[in-house]
Amino acid sequence: MKAGTLKFALNIWPPFRGSGIKVLHIADDYRHARVCARLSWYNRNYVKTHFGGTLFAMTDPFYMLMLLNRLDRRYQVWDQSSSIRFIKPGRGRVYAEFTVDDDLLEEIEAHCRDGEKLMLERQVEVVDEAGEVVARVDKTLYIRLKRRYREVPASG
Repeated sequence: MKAGTLKFALNIWPPFRGSGIKVLHIADDYRHARVCARLSWYNRNYVKTHFGGTLFAMTDPFYMLMLLNRLDRRYQVWDQSSSIRFIKPGRGRVYAEFTVDDDLLEEIEAHCRDGEKLMLERQVEVVDEAGEVVARVDKTLYIRLKRRYREVPASG
C-alpha cells in the first residue's frame, strides 16, 4: 500500500479520528512516521489531561505497519506486547515519531535468516509541544519468516 493511502486511511479510521489522533507524516519508503494527538473535551480525563488510552493508541500500529511495508512479504510481523509509563501530564498537542532504518532491517534479516523468530523491542516517546516526555511506550514485535520460506534442515 502506498504510504499516502495508509496515512489517509488511518486519519479517517474511527479509533484515531474519535481520539483526536492525526497521522502527520508517513515517508514514501516507510522509514519514518510522525503522529500527533490534540487535547479536546472528548479525549481528556477527569483532571483535564490526555486520556492514557489516547497516548497508548497513537503509538500502537506504526512499527508493525512500517515493518510490514519495509520487509518483503516473506515475513510475519505482529505486535506481541506493549506497555506504557506515564511520565507527566499531557496537555495540548502531543507527538510520537517512529523510524525504521537500514541497520534495523539488516538486523531483522540476519536474525530471521535461519527461520528463527525475533522478539524486537522498540521504545516510543510521546512528547509535548516543548519536547518534554509525557509517556514512554515499550513495544515488542514478533518477526519471523513465514513457514513456507523457512529452510528445511537437511536430514542426516
